[in-house]
Amino acid sequence: MNLERLQLLQQHTKQEEADFAFITNKDSLFYLTGLLANPHERLMALFILQDSYVFVIPRMEQELVRQAGYQGDILPYSDHEDVWQLIKEKLQENQLTNITSVLIEESTLTFARMKALESLGQSIRFFNCEHVLMNQRLVKSDDELEILQQAAAFADAGVEFGIKALYTGVTELEVIAEIEYELKKQGISEMAFQTTVLFGDHAASPHGKPGTRALKEGEFVLFDLGVVVNGYCSDITRTVAYGEVAEQHQLVYNTVLEAEETAVAAVKPDVVIGQLDSIARTVIENAGFGDYFTHRLGHGLGINVHEFPSMSQNNVDVLVEGMTFTIEPGIYIPGVVGVRIEDDVVVTNSGVETLTIFPKNLINVPPRAH
Repeated sequence: MNLERLQLLQQHTKQEEADFAFITNKDSLFYLTGLLANPHERLMALFILQDSYVFVIPRMEQELVRQAGYQGDILPYSDHEDVWQLIKEKLQENQLTNITSVLIEESTLTFARMKALESLGQSIRFFNCEHVLMNQRLVKSDDELEILQQAAAFADAGVEFGIKALYTGVTELEVIAEIEYELKKQGISEMAFQTTVLFGDHAASPHGKPGTRALKEGEFVLFDLGVVVNGYCSDITRTVAYGEVAEQHQLVYNTVLEAEETAVAAVKPDVVIGQLDSIARTVIENAGFGDYFTHRLGHGLGINVHEFPSMSQNNVDVLVEGMTFTIEPGIYIPGVVGVRIEDDVVVTNSGVETLTIFPKNLINVPPRAH
């Protein structure tokens, strides 16, 4: 339980003159209470009242909540009980009988749960508080940064495992299986997202889907992977050559590398986020590949693999010490070649620290038979 984080949201609840904030996103619940759990279809919700907290949880999670350090009021329920009736009674105990205003996470709240909340009062108005939580999560504490560094180290290792798994004729899915098998042996139980390994022209799609494509000599291999360590994510992309690749493909690689390194070097407090995207994009445009860089420069990173800030051209917010995000320019020529290079970085008081450190110079993996 992080009392300071809870108090900041509670303060916002008071400022908005809301009866309570209703928090159900599992990442938000972890951030506020320390409990990292997936309730599936069951309700797990934190009610942040103006002067107290009530954590509604399935009874099977009751011990885990206390182990996580949450010290507020708990309302456990069994599967056969009407949880919303129990909630109504609990709110009445807290003198909440005429509910008119509720803060919600608009991208998480389901229609069914909105209707259930509406049943607690008459003409309830809903207001979004998601941005308050996201802004809290923008700047990481030293403890959070330490965990993110550990997660980045495992991401580095994942790329190394992937390279060692390459041989002529191996499939993308077989390489993925080897990466995840080796990481599990290291103690990693969860990937941050679906591991991606793409060969040759398959990498020409930014979100290509791995399959049974077999590796051939003279093509690129793109690795995009991340892990979860103590609730925090990493995300790395590296592209390597399997044997000697065409000169044009090397030019694509070198252009992406220059764009990535130039953008990373520009990171420091007070820089406008959109400028970083423009810096990388200009390098790629000047090399004649502007039409083939089709996504933003990166995304925030923390409890979720995609969170604030969005590293896009139109973001006019400025960098602040403690922000963590990815920088991942790419060039994707349909049906021909795709290259992306991605690092996890943190803004320091004077510049930037790169958390992922796997080499970025073009690696030529010697072809081999199985």
